[in-house]
Amino acid sequence: MLLGVQNPWILLAAILWTLPWKGYALWTSSKRHQKGWFVALLIFNTFGLLEIFYIFYIAKKTPKNIIEDIKSK
Repeated sequence: MLLGVQNPWILLAAILWTLPWKGYALWTSSKRHQKGWFVALLIFNTFGLLEIFYIFYIAKKTPKNIIEDIKSK
């Protein structure tokens, strides 16, 4: 059985942890017109890890820095 099905408190804690991160990351990617990130964040459920990475690493970069990173690879 799934861990959350046996203990509803764990499921509730997971939802309360994930929902704000996912919501803010989706809102930020939408505002920045980053459709690829929006779709990835919407589809993959990583308990906030992908969302936190996006918020604190990707969304902090300016479009100029993103282009420079792509060119340097």
